[in-house]
Amino acid sequence: MIVTPALASANNGNWQTAWRWTRMLRAVYRVELTDRWSGGDEALMIALHARRSAASIAQWRAVHPERPLLVVLTGTDLYRDIQFDDAARQSLESADALVVLNERGALALPERLRHNTHVVLQSCSARAPCVRTSRHLRVLMVGHLREEKDPATLWRAVRRLSARTDIRFDHIGAALDPALGDEARALAHACPQFRWLGALAHEDVRRRIQSAHVLVHASRMEGGAHVVIEAIRSGTPVLASRIDGNVGLLGPDYEGLFEPGDDAALADWIVRSREHPDLLARLRLQLAPRVPLFAPEAEQASLRRLVEDLIGSGRCGRTQARSSYRGPPGSQAS
Repeated sequence: MIVTPALASANNGNWQTAWRWTRMLRAVYRVELTDRWSGGDEALMIALHARRSAASIAQWRAVHPERPLLVVLTGTDLYRDIQFDDAARQSLESADALVVLNERGALALPERLRHNTHVVLQSCSARAPCVRTSRHLRVLMVGHLREEKDPATLWRAVRRLSARTDIRFDHIGAALDPALGDEARALAHACPQFRWLGALAHEDVRRRIQSAHVLVHASRMEGGAHVVIEAIRSGTPVLASRIDGNVGLLGPDYEGLFEPGDDAALADWIVRSREHPDLLARLRLQLAPRVPLFAPEAEQASLRRLVEDLIGSGRCGRTQARSSYRGPPGSQAS
């Protein structure tokens, strides 16, 4: 059983992960997908989101105290909810194994839980980059409009660069916060080089990532953004906020980072990307070794191995499942 708080209509990262894992596991197991578990005889529950799936997690543990439970931690889990939410913290204690979606994710957990934490990097198909025009720089941001994604940092950078007609900005994402939607519309009216495209179909999003010169990911809180992975797998350089959720995908030595909320630094990166094309080539070169980490076969192998271990060992998985967390490069975590 895979439990996710978001189903297809949400078109967000939780849904994409749950649906992809369902397909990856169905070749070996009978898999059901739901937003709320209401009882059943499954051998294993995989629950995405410690807080929002807490009711299903608690019910599973009450009904099946001897059956294994895998909890997948999102960015809001790791970097907000487990700090103060009792239900989220209880989900951690109930789990036989935890999954984080970036290489630095376990550092947000209490040290006693890290030995039972596994890194499963998400994946997507590889895409060849499209031929990009030299007449202007196309900057793309993909993310629904909500505070965690910090769209305002990009928008302030757009205003700083409003005189640069050779730099164009596209922003894809639904207005989950109506006030942010109003701000996006106002910016598009004031700055003709900025377009807010709203929510688009996934295939359209991927084509636009292939066509962009650079992807901006300004989040303040992130578990492992799929859009960053799609950019890496499309040969599109990324300019990202320096948070663990981004560094844990891009790598600790990646150059194209700025401090969260620093629109001046982001604007400077964008200008340099336009005026010094070799900079984007350097960023692509830095990302090249990361590309195989996000291949579907790599994600499927990690996921199937973990599920096999948990089902095979039952609740003994708490101590016997093979941990895949070794900490970020240079750390002492184990």
